[in-house]
Amino acid sequence: MALQVSVSGVRGVVGVDLDAVVVARWAAAFGAWLPAGPVVVGRDTRPSGPMLAHAVFAALVSTGHDVHDLGIATTPTTELAVQEGGAAGGIILTASHNPQPWNALKFLDGRGLFLTADAHAQLRERLAAGGGHVPWDRLGRVVPVAGAAARHVAAVLDLPWLDRARIAARGLRVVVDAVEGAGGEIVPELLRALGVACVPLHCGLSGRFPHDPEPTPAHLAQLCAAVRAEGADLGCAVDPDVDRLALVDGDGQPLSEEMTLVLAVDFLLGREPGPVVVNLSTTQLIERAAARHGAAVWRTPVGEANVVARMLEAEAVIGGEGNGGVIYPALHPGRDALVGLAMILQSLADTGATLRDLAAGYPPVAMLKEKQELGAPFDAAGWEPALRALGPGDLDRRDGLKWTGQTAWVHVRPSNTEPIVRIIAEARDAAAARDLVDEVKRRAR
Repeated sequence: MALQVSVSGVRGVVGVDLDAVVVARWAAAFGAWLPAGPVVVGRDTRPSGPMLAHAVFAALVSTGHDVHDLGIATTPTTELAVQEGGAAGGIILTASHNPQPWNALKFLDGRGLFLTADAHAQLRERLAAGGGHVPWDRLGRVVPVAGAAARHVAAVLDLPWLDRARIAARGLRVVVDAVEGAGGEIVPELLRALGVACVPLHCGLSGRFPHDPEPTPAHLAQLCAAVRAEGADLGCAVDPDVDRLALVDGDGQPLSEEMTLVLAVDFLLGREPGPVVVNLSTTQLIERAAARHGAAVWRTPVGEANVVARMLEAEAVIGGEGNGGVIYPALHPGRDALVGLAMILQSLADTGATLRDLAAGYPPVAMLKEKQELGAPFDAAGWEPALRALGPGDLDRRDGLKWTGQTAWVHVRPSNTEPIVRIIAEARDAAAARDLVDEVKRRAR
């Protein structure tokens, strides 16, 4: 297995292809590539995090940068800390939804944005060139920085459309599954500040994931059971670095992670009209939500950096990715589960509806997400006949291949984060989505 290097960062399995030496080389290249100024570093709770963080600290100090060490911090918390502190850039040590053995470096520029594909290419050139280390009298230092999580929560509470009193008056009870990740303290803290009763589930900071950390319905059985047992109004699950949010209704039934962004878009456009940007693999219910408010929708290749770049160009008011990643650029241009949760709670408070009521306002669709091993470099031409055989439709080649028919679509693409090919289909029902995926797999060579 080789390192996964993409706009989503540098990912690998610890002790196999990701170790202190590899991390130090990448961090030193990043430090040499950055302009002068401090570099903010945050990490999730994975047991490998402290070891890799020390390698990052040493590498950045050796290239003349002070390190602002946040310790355990969510990805959006780290992004905000870069923005507010006038830093040269940032590094987040997290493999996000990947399984326990993985970890990763995510790189931020001085705006708190993930590096674009062009910036990543420059970083790779810097890595190949080596060097960039400074003499002993120009070394940086490591400075612990406290309070980043509190400042993140305060920034969410200060959003212009958030009515804390109205949310508190609704008397909501929410179960939170933080999968022992970086959200274990900050998500309950936000709920308490909003007057919402919080029932914590896996909200320690051990980093020992009690189940698969990707917040999809297949992994939310414990959360569903806890919602029913507690008589809660809803449940929410975040991934280890808290940039994705999944929801469970008051009956203990999971919503598709795609619905998080749909409901957030519908809510926000009712307050702030403007364009929406999402990736090619996101549900087409986004277009329906946007149409309710007369808003345009733009689509990009998968990857937060791609979505954010188009959002800034289009001056979008909201966007994100259908995996539960809500981006509200007025606060910061990055996926943020806290912002998504605030939008959902405010929508519930404003409407008096249940979460199931909000979801029922959209026609039923089914999405099937499968993956298979990537034994060789991805070859789009090999998949094209299989997609064309599905019938009349448009083909989009910006990110793998996406076929869009009259009532369904299929997207085949190489993953940014794992050595796999993702096959995603959306149709009117689960059986139709299953048929599409099976047909593509059968015909692909």
